[in-house]
Amino acid sequence: MALRAARNAGLHVPTETIDACIEYVRRSQNGDGGFMYMIQGGPSAFPRSAAGVVALYSAGVYEGPEIERGLAYIKGFLPRGGAGSRESHYFYGHYYAVQAMWHAGGAYWSEWFPAIRDELLLRQQESGAWADAICAEYGTAMATIILQMPNNYLPIFQR
Repeated sequence: MALRAARNAGLHVPTETIDACIEYVRRSQNGDGGFMYMIQGGPSAFPRSAAGVVALYSAGVYEGPEIERGLAYIKGFLPRGGAGSRESHYFYGHYYAVQAMWHAGGAYWSEWFPAIRDELLLRQQESGAWADAICAEYGTAMATIILQMPNNYLPIFQR
C-alpha cells in the first residue's frame, strides 16, 4: 500500500520492486487460500489473509487465482453479529477485509459491508467508543475507518 501511495503521489517506484512484492505475497499464500505470516511457512489467519488480498489489489493484481482463493478464504470469516467476539487482531483483520471486499465489489461487497457494519454497531459501547485489547482509541479509529468505506473518502478508494 505504501508503494501504491508513493506511485499515486508521483514518486517513481521501479516496476521490478512492484513485481518482487507481488511474487512475495503470492508465495505467502497457503493452499487453503489464506496467507501465512512469512514464506518460511505457517498457518493461514484471517487478518493477514485479508491484508494479503489487499496487498495484491494495491499492487495492481485485480484478478487471478490468488485473488479468488484469498476472497474465498476471507468469506469464511463473514461477520455474524458476534458482539462478544474476541478474535485476535479483530479490527486489523476487518480493516483489510472491508477493503478487499470493496475492491472485489458485487456480491462480495453487498454481503460483507452490511454484515461488518451491523456487527460493529453491536460492538459499540454506550460512550460511542469501540473496545480493543490495544486501547479504545485504536478500536474506535479502526471501526470508524471501516464504517466510512462506502463514502470513498480516501483517494485510493475513489471510483
